[in-house]
Amino acid sequence: MSAPSDQTALRPLAVVTGASSGIGLELAHRFAREGFDLLICADGADIAVAGDALSAEGTAVRAVRADLATAEGVDGLVQEIAGTGRPVDALALNAGTGQGGPFIETPLDGDLAVIDLDVTGTVRLAKALLPAMADRGAGRVLFTASTAALMPGPYYATYAASKSFVQSFAQALRHELKDTGVTVTSLLPGPTDTEFFQRADMTDTPVGQGPKDDPRSVADQAFDGLMAGDAEVTTRSLKTRMQSAAAAVLPDKAKAAMHAAFTKPTGSDE
Repeated sequence: MSAPSDQTALRPLAVVTGASSGIGLELAHRFAREGFDLLICADGADIAVAGDALSAEGTAVRAVRADLATAEGVDGLVQEIAGTGRPVDALALNAGTGQGGPFIETPLDGDLAVIDLDVTGTVRLAKALLPAMADRGAGRVLFTASTAALMPGPYYATYAASKSFVQSFAQALRHELKDTGVTVTSLLPGPTDTEFFQRADMTDTPVGQGPKDDPRSVADQAFDGLMAGDAEVTTRSLKTRMQSAAAAVLPDKAKAAMHAAFTKPTGSDE
């Protein structure tokens, strides 16, 4: 990986979590195209492959392998960021996971892993990194939530609930930081063509088998909204717009039933 030099120190630095594939990797590529240096993180060995690809494009990249579902992983990433000696100009808290299936049947460890990464890891990183951005009076923060945050999510209940937390958390921080020079943007993508459905064991669901948005398009919309300082970015596919519109007007019982039609494993009993 290339390390920052005196010349690259003049470039802004973006930190992207969950950056080995999907939306996170595409965000990293967009930051690179826009002149940012990068510190990218994921929990698998493939983060090094992503770092090499980004470095080959002429961007200074530090790739960090860390499990952000653990306090040790978060602390390790924070130390790596501090080791750059540079302020964080853009922070994309994108790492997340899910577990599909009826809650009474899924393993507890899997549900807790979703909460540990999507909720606790996000809060730990925000607590560690946002104060310095506020003290500096500059920076942009992106939280990856989901359109699942807008309604109850049967058959991946802890994931939908965790993304509801992220959405609420992001908007609360946006209000708290509104006079500091730091902007906070939440991203609400719909179903996107990433590894999420395989990792969440949801390939046997209508949403897992159905059409999905292109992660590069989602990342581009997220980047543009982040740079504009928007409060929210909801990806613009027709399905996503329909889901968001329905979530705004339907009662929770109807929203849960509508959501379940997409997330219920095929062939399961009513």
